[in-house]
Amino acid sequence: MRFLIPTLLLLHLFGSGFSQSASKKTGNAQALNVIAYYAGQAAQVDSFAAEKLTHIIFSFCHLKGNQLAVDNAGDTATIQRLVGLKKRNPRLKVLLSLGGWGGCETCSDVFSTDKGREEFSRSVKGLLDYFKADGIDLDWEYPAISGYPGHRFVPEDKPNFTKLVVSLRKAIGPKNVISFAAGGFTQFLQESIEWKKVMPVIDMVNLMTYDLVNGFSTVTGHHTPIYSTPQQKESADNAIRFLDSIGIPRNKMVIGAAFYARIFENVDSVNNGLYQAGKFKRGVPFRNYPTVFAPDSGYVYHWDPVARAPWMYNASKKLFVTYDDTTSMRLKTAYATDQKLNGIMFWQLGEDTFTNGLLDVIYDEKVKTISK
Repeated sequence: MRFLIPTLLLLHLFGSGFSQSASKKTGNAQALNVIAYYAGQAAQVDSFAAEKLTHIIFSFCHLKGNQLAVDNAGDTATIQRLVGLKKRNPRLKVLLSLGGWGGCETCSDVFSTDKGREEFSRSVKGLLDYFKADGIDLDWEYPAISGYPGHRFVPEDKPNFTKLVVSLRKAIGPKNVISFAAGGFTQFLQESIEWKKVMPVIDMVNLMTYDLVNGFSTVTGHHTPIYSTPQQKESADNAIRFLDSIGIPRNKMVIGAAFYARIFENVDSVNNGLYQAGKFKRGVPFRNYPTVFAPDSGYVYHWDPVARAPWMYNASKKLFVTYDDTTSMRLKTAYATDQKLNGIMFWQLGEDTFTNGLLDVIYDEKVKTISK
């Protein structure tokens, strides 16, 4: 019997996908995770409402050789401040993220060998122990398909990503969190990941259901819609439906929201700028909305009842704006609860306001659902 009990325990860990938290997540509102990426300043960490989060992800660490590395002393200070938030919120999980857009130049090479994957995994364990952090988030943009211009991608990235998460789980154990940021668009969903092999090993997938209209787009649209429209297939619901169709458990899926707007220029006034030719101009963080989009700025608000997404159009300047607002954020949070998802995440907390921000909207909707 003394041999049987450890064996049964190992089988339980494998059967539950090594997930520390997924077994607790039944899709009800109480279990809904609220996950923030953080790329802000160390000095501002304590100003945000950490009590309203379940996870916060430091963005970003990068590869140095085959190892995960913190870039500088400022980033070290930020991570330490993030871990310090546990004093206010003991249940908060702090994760370190690898990569980001433009931050994974050597990922394809490093993760192509057993040696590279194993050295990386050991380095992750070392950093988690050093900082007393709770896990790793992989933000490789993207395995097996074109991502950041000039970065290597090959078909072998797809199985190598699977080998990477297996190596990580072996190195960091069952209690630490493994998540990854996944493109919310169809090509990534279909071509980048061996979903049925990866998902049993990791705790959750953070679907980047934003930037679906991005800096390379030549036609306007909603960059972070909840639902698809006849003119735009890509949406949060489209990503969830795809994963659901191949048997991925919903209690490991996290949808993404945007704490920033995208402005396009030289956009014709037809349909108030929606689905028209245009060129990306710049982004605007949520905290700056009141100034940039002030009532006298010429921007007129519009709502798409199909996509469940807002947009603005400035006719005199021919500017189009796609973004998340308080209404779409509330509806996204309700969608995550209604669809029994693992949670909702967003890029990024540093672009929110300290009070009466989008995090408050997410939390209030979560509490409202719990109280029903």
